[in-house]
Parts: sequence; C-alpha cells; structure tokens
Amino acid sequence: MSKDTAWGARLRYAFDKSMAAGPIALIGWLAVISLIVIVLAGAFLAITQIAPEGGEPVSFIEGAWESLMRTMDAGAMGGDLGWGFRGVSLFVTIAGIFVFSALIGVLSAGLENKLDELRKGRSLVLENDQTIILNWSPSIFDVISELVIANTSRKKPRIVIMANKDKVEMEDEIATKVADLRNTKIICRSGDPTDLYDLNIVNPQTSRSIIVLSPEGDDPDSQVVKTVLALVNGPTRRAKPYQIAAEIRDSSNADVARIVGGNELQLILADDLISRIVVHSSRQSGLSAVYSELLDFDGCEIYTLAQPDITGKSFAAAVMAYETSTLIGLCDEEGKVHLNPAPSRIFKDGERAIIIAEDDAAIKSGSNEIRIEKDAILPVETRIQAPERTLILGWNRRGPIITHELSRYVAPGSLLTIAGDTPELEAEIGALSVANGNMAIDHRIIDTSNRAELDALDIPSYDHVLVLGYSDHMAPQPADTRTLVTLLQLRKIAEKAGRHISVVSEMTDVRNRELAEVTRADDFVVSNKLVSLMLAQASENERMAAIFDELLDEDGSEIYMRPVSDYVAIGEPVTFYTLCLAALRRGEVAIGYRRQREGDADPRRLGGVVVNPSKSEKLLYSESDRVIVLAKE
Repeated sequence: MSKDTAWGARLRYAFDKSMAAGPIALIGWLAVISLIVIVLAGAFLAITQIAPEGGEPVSFIEGAWESLMRTMDAGAMGGDLGWGFRGVSLFVTIAGIFVFSALIGVLSAGLENKLDELRKGRSLVLENDQTIILNWSPSIFDVISELVIANTSRKKPRIVIMANKDKVEMEDEIATKVADLRNTKIICRSGDPTDLYDLNIVNPQTSRSIIVLSPEGDDPDSQVVKTVLALVNGPTRRAKPYQIAAEIRDSSNADVARIVGGNELQLILADDLISRIVVHSSRQSGLSAVYSELLDFDGCEIYTLAQPDITGKSFAAAVMAYETSTLIGLCDEEGKVHLNPAPSRIFKDGERAIIIAEDDAAIKSGSNEIRIEKDAILPVETRIQAPERTLILGWNRRGPIITHELSRYVAPGSLLTIAGDTPELEAEIGALSVANGNMAIDHRIIDTSNRAELDALDIPSYDHVLVLGYSDHMAPQPADTRTLVTLLQLRKIAEKAGRHISVVSEMTDVRNRELAEVTRADDFVVSNKLVSLMLAQASENERMAAIFDELLDEDGSEIYMRPVSDYVAIGEPVTFYTLCLAALRRGEVAIGYRRQREGDADPRRLGGVVVNPSKSEKLLYSESDRVIVLAKE
C-alpha cells in the first residue's frame, strides 16, 4: 500500500487478512470483543458507582467479574435489581449472546471443515510393513481378496490404497465387493500416485511391498511408468530397495518400465499373460485352473527358498526327494530363474530351490520311502501332429498376441478364422504377424451373437473355438454379456450337431463365470482375476514375475496336460512317484494331474485339477486322465 492510502482502508485490509486466517483468527477476534465489553462494563460500573438495588457499589475488578458471568450465562441477570444495574447487565448479556453464538458457529464450521479434510483422505499414513496399492481398477478387489488370505498369519496387517478417487467411495466399494477382510485393515487415501508429495502421504519408506495397478482411462501405461519413476527416484526414498509389482498392458512399454524400475520392479505384462494362457487353455482344456491354483493363496503356492539338503544332488534326484512338495526349478546365485533344468544338473551351494507347496513349513526332503512301479513306465512314443482349424469369435487388443502365440504350436497346413465386427478389424487382421508359415489366416465380418451368421461359419468343423470379449469397445459387464450370448449360441449349435465343440472363453469379471458355466464351455480364462492373482503373488514373492516369464516364454519350459496313458500303463494303480520318474526320463517335471469322476468333490471348482499331489498315494488312472507336466515342448 502507498503512503497516501487512507487509514480506514488500511484497517479494513488488515481486518480482512486476519479474518482469512481461519477459525483461530475468528476465535481471537471474538475473545477481543468479549474482553472489550467486559472491561468497558467493569469500568462503567466502577466510575458511575451503579449498584444493584439494596447493594454496595462495586470496584472495577468486581464489576468486570459480574460482567464476565453475564457474558457467559444469560440467566445470571435474572436476579438483578435496579434499572441502572439491569441496563448494564442487559448490554453485557446481549453482547455475550452474540459472541458465544458466533463462537459456536465458528467451532461448528471448523469441525465440519476438519471432517471434510479427513473425508478427502489427505492425512499422512503412519504404518509399518504395510502393502501399498496405487491406482484404481476393477482388478483391485481380487488383489485385496488375495492379500487378505496371504495376511492371515501376520500380526496387524495393513493395506494402504491411493488413487485419484474419493476416499469414501473407495471404502464403500471395497466394503461391498470384498466380503471378508479377516484381520486386515484397509486404509484409503485420495491423491495422484505420480505426484511426489501425494506419494509421501502413503509413506512408502516403511512399506513391505507396493502394487501399481494399470488405471482406467487413456494411456494407462504412462501413468504406471511415471508412478514407478516417482517411487524409485523420490528425494525422500529409503536406502533399502522397494519391492514393486507393476501392471503394464502393452509389451512395447515394458523396456522403458524396466529401465525406470531396475531391480526393484517386477513387471506383469497383463495382455501377454492373458493371451498366452488363452492360447494354452484352448489347446489343453483345464489349463487355466492350473494357473489359478499356482497363483492364488488358497491352495498351493510357489516358493523360492534355500534347501541345503539337496546341495550336491542332481535335479532328478532332488525332485524325487520331496513327497508333499514339487520341485520345479532353481534360482542361481545371480538371481536367474531356471525351470525344469536338465535332470543331471547339480544343485550348487548358494542356489535356491523353486518349489510348489501348500505352505513353506511343509517343505521337507529326504525322509520318505520312494515306491515306484517301474514296470508300468512306458517308452516314449513320438506323436505326429496334424493340422488344426481354429476359430476366434470376437476381437480385442489381445487378438494379435493370441494369433502369434497360436502360430507357434500348430502344424503346417493349419487354419485360423477370425470373426467379429469391431471397427478397423480388417486393417488389424492385415497387420497380423505369425511365427512361421504353418498357419493361414482368414476372417469374416459378422455379428458373433447372431445365430444365423454363426451357423454360416460351420462351427462343428473347427477343432478349437476361442471367444474373446469386446473389452476395448464396451464396458466390462456389457462385453461379458455379449460373450455369454455367443457361448449360449455355441451350446445350441453343438447340441444340434450332436458333437462336442472345444470352446474356451475369455471373461472380464469373475462374477460372470458362474453364469457362463451353463453354456458348458470347456474353460474360462478370467482376465482380471488372473492379472490380480499375479500382482498379489509378485508382491509377496520377489521372483514370481521372473518365474512366470520363464513359464510363458516360447524358449522356456511351459505347462502341458498330456494323457497319463502316454507315461504309464493304464489298469493298475500307480504312485505319483512313478509318474514323476516317467516324466523325468523325458526331460519333464510332473506337477499334478487331472481326473474327472462323477461324484468327485471339487469345492474349488478346478475341474478335477490337482497340483502338487502326495507322491506316495496310489491312484488308478483312465484313458481320459491327464498328467500336468513342465516341459520344453
């Protein structure tokens, strides 16, 4: 302000600034007003010698005290006598009513503002050993459910969530969609996970692990990369490495994410993971149940831990050393994962075993009696692969990956027909790449939920049918609804043709799987569920992403379901030790079996799949039973 500014303007400006300071300043002004009224009233009574009727004049101190009492309690003036004294009391009481009414309003507004601030979820999280989830997506409910199971044995587990979403909305959705939190407490905060200040609210320095979800909206991968960058390069970050599991949709962004995250990052390539599981499940019914069993915390899990008892043993001997656990590979001293190494590979000191087990406490070796029916083991027979006809109904961004993955497995002369009605479908099909010249590609532009157009495809002539959701162009629920309609049409077509049609469907929401089971499809790959399971596992096991990269890599070992009759003679019960030895002789690792029997209990809805069975138990297998193996090809 210039020197020429009037004093009145200066005072108004100073008053405005003080009022803008918030509730504390307002309370201060009310206190000043009260003090002025009390002092003036006390001084007036002392100077004028006004006293209650029949009473003695009061001093300044006594007059101030009497004024204070009437300021705080309007009823105190009820017993005053004498109109002079009553007039002063009335003035003081009216001033007190004004001051205390204003004070109540200020306190009420301040409390409401504080509650609004808490509702926004901007307060600092003071927890230790918490799991942090950044961003919001439909996958978050499955991630939370799995972490809750994993946290059952921990004391005071905490999950802290931050996303660009209202805190109360997040809490309400979680309460609605996650049935049982057991001993886990959920803490929600609103903020931008790419912002350094907002990230400090969830206190990543004290975190156990961090999960970065792919958010909804445009260009989600860039948001994930920026969030990881903010975590690992934050100015207040801890010296100890973070354990970060992040979801990336487009594999072309994977290299950038790995550069940013370094050794602290486990990357889950969601589209690659789902696409490969869809292809493998289409060729081997029930395979998605195997992946679900390996990934969820409710059954068997994959552990990476030191096993000094098998140091110096060959891989084959080490596999046979475990009765209630399944050894599938090793992690060398440099941290590289080797699944299904050569049977003669010797375990070295310092290497860690990769084992499937119910619980890490149940992993024991060397104390069991090995019973093998060697006469039941069959010699290896080479099967000649025939050309295959595959039909894909529907299309989304995973279609090109599925096409390329499928071309790696089929024999020369195979055909892939793609049918759908998405925009730019013809242009996308024209840009498809295949691994070799074994598979030709054809396409049709049709409504995949229309019975007449499906009949025109001659669906019973195909060996495999894959139904993909229109998830790129529709919301999850409408996309799943259209998939359900297509599956129902396929069921009617199969019934009319009087033959079984091998159908595998991709679903978005796990809740729709139960509805889809009436369609009698062979398998359902629930994309959101599998990605959620993978993220939850990676947050608990720092080698999980590398293990699944190896499992799904075209040059690594993969999971296959093959006829038991290829390995052992059918007709007499055999132990799983026998199947393990038969698989090892082929350079494979047997990890389970699939037996479907009428009346067999299947509470976890795995379609008869059993992973990591007891090796000493004898079972009678049939021609339709499958052994689940880890094999190079």
